[in-house]
Amino acid sequence: MSVEAEAVGGKGDAVWDAWRPDDVRDPHSGTASSGYAPGAQVLIRDELWLVRNCKGTKLDGWMVEVTGISSFVRGTDAVFYSRLDAIQVLDPRKTLLVPDDSPNHRRGRLFLEAVMRKTFLPQTEHGLALADGFLMDQQVHQLRPAELALSMKNPQPRILIADVVGLGKTLEIGVLLAELIRRGRGERILVVTPQHVLEQFQRELWTRFAIPLVRLDSTGIQRIQQDIPAGRNPFAYFKRAIISVDTLKSDVYAHHLEHTDWDAVVIDESHNLVNRGTKNNELARLLARKTDALVLASATPHNGRAESFAELVKMLDEAAIANTSRYEVEDLGHLYIRRTKTSAEVRDSLKGAWADRGPSQPIRVPAGEKELAVFRELATRWIPGDLAQSSVSRHQLVPYQLLKSFLSSHRALLETVKTRLATLDKPPAGQSVDRQTPKSARSVDPEVRDAARQAERAALVDLQNLTEQIRDEDSAKLAALLDELRTMGVGPGSETRVVVFSERIPTLKWLAGTVPAALGFPQGAGADENKPWLAFGGAVQVMHGEATSDEEQQAIVEKFGLRDDPVRILFTGDVASEGVNLHQQCHRLIHFDLPWSLIRIEQRNGRIDRYGQQHQPQFRALILTSNVPWRTDETTGLPRTLDDRLVGEKLLKREEEAHKIEGSAEAVTGLYRAKEEENRLTQDLIAGRTVEESLKQSQQGGAAFLAGLLGQVGAVPEHPEVRRANVPTLFGSTADYFDEALRQVSRPNPEDQLSLRRDDDGTIAFEPPRDLLYRLKALPKSYLDEQKIMPRKSEPGRMRITFSKDLAASRLKAARESSKSQWPNVSYVTDVHPVLDWLTDKVLVEIGRHQAPVLAAAVDTPTFLVQGICSNALGRPTIVEWMAVHGLPDAAEVTSLTAEVLEQYGVDPTMPGRSAPLDIDGLTALVPTAIDEAERHLVNLKDSYREQIEATLAPYRKRVVHWQQEAIFSANGTGKRGVNLSASRRLSLIKALETTGEPMLRLLAVLEPLNAAEGGTDR
Repeated sequence: MSVEAEAVGGKGDAVWDAWRPDDVRDPHSGTASSGYAPGAQVLIRDELWLVRNCKGTKLDGWMVEVTGISSFVRGTDAVFYSRLDAIQVLDPRKTLLVPDDSPNHRRGRLFLEAVMRKTFLPQTEHGLALADGFLMDQQVHQLRPAELALSMKNPQPRILIADVVGLGKTLEIGVLLAELIRRGRGERILVVTPQHVLEQFQRELWTRFAIPLVRLDSTGIQRIQQDIPAGRNPFAYFKRAIISVDTLKSDVYAHHLEHTDWDAVVIDESHNLVNRGTKNNELARLLARKTDALVLASATPHNGRAESFAELVKMLDEAAIANTSRYEVEDLGHLYIRRTKTSAEVRDSLKGAWADRGPSQPIRVPAGEKELAVFRELATRWIPGDLAQSSVSRHQLVPYQLLKSFLSSHRALLETVKTRLATLDKPPAGQSVDRQTPKSARSVDPEVRDAARQAERAALVDLQNLTEQIRDEDSAKLAALLDELRTMGVGPGSETRVVVFSERIPTLKWLAGTVPAALGFPQGAGADENKPWLAFGGAVQVMHGEATSDEEQQAIVEKFGLRDDPVRILFTGDVASEGVNLHQQCHRLIHFDLPWSLIRIEQRNGRIDRYGQQHQPQFRALILTSNVPWRTDETTGLPRTLDDRLVGEKLLKREEEAHKIEGSAEAVTGLYRAKEEENRLTQDLIAGRTVEESLKQSQQGGAAFLAGLLGQVGAVPEHPEVRRANVPTLFGSTADYFDEALRQVSRPNPEDQLSLRRDDDGTIAFEPPRDLLYRLKALPKSYLDEQKIMPRKSEPGRMRITFSKDLAASRLKAARESSKSQWPNVSYVTDVHPVLDWLTDKVLVEIGRHQAPVLAAAVDTPTFLVQGICSNALGRPTIVEWMAVHGLPDAAEVTSLTAEVLEQYGVDPTMPGRSAPLDIDGLTALVPTAIDEAERHLVNLKDSYREQIEATLAPYRKRVVHWQQEAIFSANGTGKRGVNLSASRRLSLIKALETTGEPMLRLLAVLEPLNAAEGGTDR
């Protein structure tokens, strides 16, 4: 069979780049408004296939993704194009009725349930179908992003999740992806994250949602090279993948991305994408064009510039912002959601799931005599108290860099002095231009400039000499840190863990090499000159961005989350302040030094103050103080000193207030980048302003409207409850369905065929058959290896699953606390789990080609169960109706087939069953009439559905037209062509979604009355 896997991703420019339904016509019917409905059986190349998905293309008609049903192609996934192959939808009027002689009509009941599970939800169904079936606490606020994305307020499911640090953005993403999968819009998923959270994200999606993602980092690439031909597109072989942004933007993937389409793309920490002209931005814009659903996540979604945030928003909807320098929240409410812990719904949801935050306690540490000498030097020559006096450095920022280094440690100051000396000494005489020198000073006479450089150099040497006098025992902050750690109980034999943050790598290395021995941790072998902490048996870990690789960072974070790991202190830089979970075994954090950024302080605190924290987070900050007079406070008239009280202590207090009042630090300054915030504050200090004045001025500046724009968006929901989808089912639970299905497809004894074992605790262990192993290859390799799921030379593979949420949660907790890995030894089965998907496909082929089972049920007349689907011009279901046709032939009536109706008919495990229909010929003769009645009913519904869809999309259509007018006006005509093109694309998309094609019907089963007389059927 010439069905290439590469075809899955090979029609990129045709699928998503043009939304003109007239370009997409079935060569057989000539219609532009109907695809092949998911769930339909089609005949292609004389084999029977089940349609999984359908999309329109410009060149090749309908791209139809299918799974084989007939014996030769059973279980095979393939892609066909309607202009290249004859795709025949089987006529439901010619359906062959077959007896169901299985116990209690088990085969027929399972078949009905399987069809219901495999049928995608229509675009008119905005409720959530799976929200209760995941391994997560029921937090209403975590369902809101999926609710918004599926509401069709934006025709595509595109959203920026901008919740503040710690609210559970990964869980919110998982809910949305699972719902997209249930709608047939999540077959091809790409998740892009920073490298250091890649495995964390991958693990969350698998353990909580059963969504497997193939990891395509350096290790993953080596793995796939063994599985696919050289040079082939890896994204065509692995439909759901996770990859780091740095890996993805490499040349290895550039060509493949141009030729790959996605159903859904997720980009975590998306604020790194906004700068035009960067590779990150180019990558994000490319992915935005190549996907239907787009999920961006960031707790700090812009850098304080309106244009940068507009760049992010336009990836979601190109017709959202007309004037990129000024826009209002009502323009964007359909695209993003942002809540804080102070939001009422969030606060109510989190009761019992997230301990209240403790105080941020400053610990004032008086400097010793040798440290005071350095303060005097800085206050005299580098940052004079008298604003009329000049600093010894011509570069304004250097003195504050020196001060910040010293507030970290004397070791950090020595490194900064050394770096600055090297900068001054590097250029040859006569050609030296210090890049840190302001441009206005570069035109100074070279001799004058050289003299100034020599003066600064001499001052640096003096500062260096003073700093070198400070020994470790002279460090007041080191002594205070040791006292605080002892007070917390950190030491040998204690379970207490703590995170210690510092901005400076020399400080981190020094602390890691000094603190463990001072606390009494036993010292052994294994250390080297650069990493002395390795001698303490793993009690101390150090993580920073300079020498810690991405893989090492992931390993350190995982160790810190394991209860049985010996690590007790993590010394880390701000590399751990974004996206990293450190709260699983730790609720204590110490700022050894404080960043001059509210955002950075908040991000640090958010590592242990986040969803799932069971203990009150405790924060401490070491505040180095001096008695060296510096300036007089104009407000109080009191002397000010050049120490941590100048900035650090004030920001610590303000961040705590922001957490309680505004809900996030960004709302205080209107700035959303830590570096920009720090630079702004430093410049204000140079100008003589206080921290309070700087913050106030920042709030009132040009970025202030963005602070308001992103205050709390979507915090007050339209409806108190999240709407749920109404999907018919024959089984009380997924576990019940699994048990019956397994008995049916593994006859005569599933325990023997699968070596299946059921434990009393709810664990089901079995040997995965070959066709299931193929699907399981998408699971994380580390998970497959640890759990021994894949067979080895000497032993078969073993899969362990459970339907018990309590058991799965306890095993996940145990994995995080007491194992050598964070992968649990049992997998929780959600409705999108690969095992359940495999079993459902097996159930579907139990009923033969173009057949429908006959079941004896509690009905008065023969009742025909019919599925009706109408699709839009993109091949997605617009209408999905489950119908019961009864009263034939004279008093025909069509009833909606709901779970209640099925229960009324007695279609359940207790139905008595019958070995063969009593009048199969009579039932067969009624099939065409039943289908005609169902079709008539479906056609009558089309108008009401069309009105519903049009009403849903009307506000967006109006928004696009308004945007078009505003954008042309704002561009003064210069960008008219681009604006019109964007508007045309969006309006064409709306038109495609509004289209409702011809009905596609399928006879699922026939219910024959239980009381039918022998030899005939009552009609």
